[in-house]
Amino acid sequence: MAWWGKLIGGALGFMMGGPLGALLGGTIGHQFDSGIAGSSRMGIGDNERTQAAFFTATFSVMGHIAKADGRVSEHEIQAARSLMHQMQLNDAQQTAAIDLFQKGKEADFPLDEVLRQFRSECHRRTTLLRMFLEIQIQAAMADGRMDPAESRVLRHVGEALGFDAPQIEQLINFVSGAAGGHAPGQQVQPVSEAYKVLGVTPAASDAEVKKAYRRLTNQHHPDKLVAKGMPEEMVKLANEKTQEIRKAWERIRDHRTAKA
Repeated sequence: MAWWGKLIGGALGFMMGGPLGALLGGTIGHQFDSGIAGSSRMGIGDNERTQAAFFTATFSVMGHIAKADGRVSEHEIQAARSLMHQMQLNDAQQTAAIDLFQKGKEADFPLDEVLRQFRSECHRRTTLLRMFLEIQIQAAMADGRMDPAESRVLRHVGEALGFDAPQIEQLINFVSGAAGGHAPGQQVQPVSEAYKVLGVTPAASDAEVKKAYRRLTNQHHPDKLVAKGMPEEMVKLANEKTQEIRKAWERIRDHRTAKA
């Protein structure tokens, strides 16, 4: 939580500036002066700045997407709280996350400006941006479906972060396939869902399936994501995603072996 400690000290706030700095400043009670952004780099690394930006954007954009259909459902509120629980946030961090979620719901939330700055703060690192978008999709599908209004905002978010329509669709399939898991009473994951997780079709060769599995595992490697700027608190979430990827790979492998 090194980044959080420095955030509370105010140092990161002076560096952030922009809409993310304004959101963060209002949340933790500091007054940020964008005019001196970048003038106080002593002891502050780019990685910590990226972690603060990731935290701020994650919960504020989540609140904005939740409000896209006009109301925030109990499922969506629970999805946000579930993420906070997975991250094992302390009381102060939970308070900040809830406040950011509420700010995202406001009518004047500057979505495009937030996304533009967030992409810049992430240095356009695709794996980091992908993880962010997966979290937003997962929250939007908390009730088992995605409202058309939420879908439109999510696709807009994806495009603003540099993903094209097929990539966004693949990410939605990845999240929905992992969430599909097993229906009550089922002992194994449906193989159709496993293919969705890996982003391949049943017609894919064994080599193509294995390549997809290795690529996704690499993209979701927790240590690599943290090194690129994902908050350390999200390691558990990244671990769960790598487990889902492995489970899908093993399901397809076993299914193909049984058919051989």
